[in-house]
Amino acid sequence: MGRARRSLLIPSLICAISLLLTLHNASCFYLPGVAPEDFQKGDLLSVKVNKLTSTKTQLPYSFYSVPFCRPENIIDSRENLGEVLRGDRIENSPFTFKMREPEMCHVVCRLVLDDKTAKEFKEKIEDEYRVNMILDNLPLVVPVRRLEQEAPPAYQQGVYIGVKGQYAGSKDEKHFIHNHLTFTVKYHKDLQTDLARIVGFEVMPFSVKHEYDGKWADNTRLTTCDPHAKRTVSNSNSPQEVEANQEIIFTYDVEFQESDVKWASRWDAYLLMADDQIHWFSIVNSLMIVLFLSGMVAMIMLRTLYRDISKYNELETQEEAQEETGWKLVHSDVFRPPSNSDLLCVYVGTGVQFFGMMLVTMMFAVLGFLSPSNRGGLMTAMLLLWVFMGLFAGYSASRLYKMFKGTEWKRIALRTAFLFPATVFVIFFVLNALIWGQKSSGAVPFGTMFALVFLWFGISVPLVFVGSYIGFRKPTIEDPVQTNKIPRQIPEQAWYMNPIFSVLIGGILPFGAVFIELFFILTSIWLNQFYYLFGFLFIVFVILIVTCAEITIVLCYFQLCSEDYLWWWRSYLTSGSSALYLFLYATFYFFTKLDITKPVSGILYFGYMLIASYAFFVLTGTIGFYACFWFTRLIYSSVKID
Repeated sequence: MGRARRSLLIPSLICAISLLLTLHNASCFYLPGVAPEDFQKGDLLSVKVNKLTSTKTQLPYSFYSVPFCRPENIIDSRENLGEVLRGDRIENSPFTFKMREPEMCHVVCRLVLDDKTAKEFKEKIEDEYRVNMILDNLPLVVPVRRLEQEAPPAYQQGVYIGVKGQYAGSKDEKHFIHNHLTFTVKYHKDLQTDLARIVGFEVMPFSVKHEYDGKWADNTRLTTCDPHAKRTVSNSNSPQEVEANQEIIFTYDVEFQESDVKWASRWDAYLLMADDQIHWFSIVNSLMIVLFLSGMVAMIMLRTLYRDISKYNELETQEEAQEETGWKLVHSDVFRPPSNSDLLCVYVGTGVQFFGMMLVTMMFAVLGFLSPSNRGGLMTAMLLLWVFMGLFAGYSASRLYKMFKGTEWKRIALRTAFLFPATVFVIFFVLNALIWGQKSSGAVPFGTMFALVFLWFGISVPLVFVGSYIGFRKPTIEDPVQTNKIPRQIPEQAWYMNPIFSVLIGGILPFGAVFIELFFILTSIWLNQFYYLFGFLFIVFVILIVTCAEITIVLCYFQLCSEDYLWWWRSYLTSGSSALYLFLYATFYFFTKLDITKPVSGILYFGYMLIASYAFFVLTGTIGFYACFWFTRLIYSSVKID
């Protein structure tokens, strides 16, 4: 708990990527005061191990939960709050190198499997678990050649523990472990000082049944891999099978390659996506279509409204005014408080809190403060920003509540502070219990859970009350027109103005603005890939704001023209319904892109996507509500009401 608290108060922001990240050849720079580490020849390089990950189970495990070779003392690295929530468990390892001193066939340890350890290895190989390692804050990657021969290789994060296969002429599937790793450490050398900086950490895994003469001893020389005879492992023709009573000898090679890549740009290769051309084309195409539609909608709305307002204000007699139809007729009812107005205030306040968190997070990310090298930094920043944005949540909810003639601001503050966070916390607690039941390192420990509760009750809740107090002391927002005591009867509506149909139609455009980027975000989260195109993500976020606002305004205008003045909740639900399409797309993604077979993993996926969809509903609904709120006040303050 102490580590989580220290990390919570001082989140480490150690890498900055330039604002021009949206260009194809992105370049990196590092913040002043965060110096790279220089190594002399012969300096000790310590490799750290991180969690074991699998795209099939989505359940991370600590490296030493499997009987790998261990150092004498296992030392945990200090982790921030985001790393703990992600399930990262960074520890030391028995893999140690000396800078720019190649090593061949270094024996790490020898194991003899029993029934239990053999079963553990087989289960992890069956579930396609990968080993994740870190050297000088760079993750271990396996280079994968692309179909285009001239294209740079793609990088797979982590190395598979082993593979399933068959011997030639046999139909029985066997499990083979990758017990020999050929590491490649790339470095950039300073010609003047002869110091070097690490710019790459790659590996090629092999499965080799090592052999030796005589009985095993600490100084035994292998016949399959001998540095004295310059015999090295280059293939897996004689693989190491995983079975009880089998002997496994773990070895590794390490070679050093000088690179032209500078230290400030060493993450570039990791951040290039294999399908970057499709990604860029799709984003630009979506951007152009949405901007074109937005321009057309804005032009039509402005011209129509201008004509309506001018015509209405030119009417000379009361009889002529009474003959008018449409949105002008409901001016005495349009600002009538809605049913369940308290709940609407709570959701609007929560949406403002979420919007502020997203906006500031996005700005930090675009400026490079939340790079992948700062593990857990993104999640830590989002949690802290969510907590401090409680001030704006309370203020927004209280201002709206007072406009609806509410008097008990403490009650609205309490509901704003607890409704959304409590719902998310309950779902998160249930999912965490499932992860804990699987003995996964992804389970949030009690100390971190206490820290989250402290953030909620100790900081967020008081800030919501402070914001509500300030908001309630502000003058009441005055309506531009008078509201009648007796509500006007709403005429029968056309089928296409049915509230359910209208709300469902309204969510399509905002979802269409983000679904392409959503594919890449889901891929980075659930398939363990890097995502760092925050420049594009910020553009998509702006497009989302514009489309939510415009589609809500358009449908609100049509609703008012049909003399239906119940627009408060519908304006929130119109753009908020895009969350339904997000969840449906997440379901489609689950069945078409993921290979999850375990029920617990499926529950985790849909549980977390339910939380994401709920947050998306609150965000988009609030954007649509405020757009419609501004729009109605604008048009009704522009007409002359006698």
